[in-house]
Amino acid sequence: MFDPTSPLFPPVLPSRHGMLAVDDLHTIYWEEVGNPQGIPVVFLHGGPGAGLSPQHRRFFDPEKYRVILFDQRGAGKSLPLGECRNNTTDLLIADIERLRAMFGIEQWLVFGGSWGSTLALAYGQAHPERCLGFILRGIFLCTQAEIDWFLHGAQWFHPEVHAEFVAPIPPAERGNLLQAYVDRIMSDDPAIHWPAVRAWSRFEGRRVFLMPQAEDPPSDTLDLGVGRLESHYMANLGFFSEDQLLRNVDRIAHLPAVIVQGRYDVICPPVSAWRLHQAWPGSMLTMVPDAGHGAMEKGISRALVGATEQFKQTRGFA
Repeated sequence: MFDPTSPLFPPVLPSRHGMLAVDDLHTIYWEEVGNPQGIPVVFLHGGPGAGLSPQHRRFFDPEKYRVILFDQRGAGKSLPLGECRNNTTDLLIADIERLRAMFGIEQWLVFGGSWGSTLALAYGQAHPERCLGFILRGIFLCTQAEIDWFLHGAQWFHPEVHAEFVAPIPPAERGNLLQAYVDRIMSDDPAIHWPAVRAWSRFEGRRVFLMPQAEDPPSDTLDLGVGRLESHYMANLGFFSEDQLLRNVDRIAHLPAVIVQGRYDVICPPVSAWRLHQAWPGSMLTMVPDAGHGAMEKGISRALVGATEQFKQTRGFA
């Protein structure tokens, strides 16, 4: 049911949707929402592996925007679910370009949160000529320090959550917690990989919002996508060199950008948003004072909708 107090636009259905084979292994789900003559925008979901939600369509005025959304390789409705083979950042960038060409779009606004902000930066730096600007949330630069924080920083704020995450791993393996989980998550034995992906997904999910939320029941699609793809990408440092996304900001520094960050985000702490803003003098940083990581927290949603509303009027964020 539509919540009139929400900063989001009312629910909207796709005007078109379908599946696109991007190689011999992967087929990705896509959908188009809004005005076919509107400002083109590509929505990049988080995770990796979290997939789309109908809520994601609601950041954009459907009368003014043409929104292209898709489930990245191995996520959501894309097939095969949780597949890590042929799944790298460069291949995701190629998929975005394939979709852009398929829809006949010359340039588009790039919108991404969490891992979606990572992918947005990587895509923009690879294809700056295709970008109108960026709306980024919950910045994740995929550095070793951020990955270490994701795995171990929870113990400083959510010690009981961290203890539950570590508990299934024998003490002898806890020195490399990421590898211990990768070994289990990638197992061919369902009796091994399902408990591991459930634990991984729950570990993240319980820390997303500033205020505690009722936990959703386990979701095979979400848990397998997030567990496998997040651990896969973290184990490979996102297929980046250290601080690559900051070093290459000059490639997109001429484009308008707004960064929306929750002050109390314990998944992607504010220091990454600050570092990006410092490296990108023309960017605008909105620090939401009463929010964590979740895009659906009202302060963050309000800032994101404010950004899309400003862009449709001025094609910028100044």
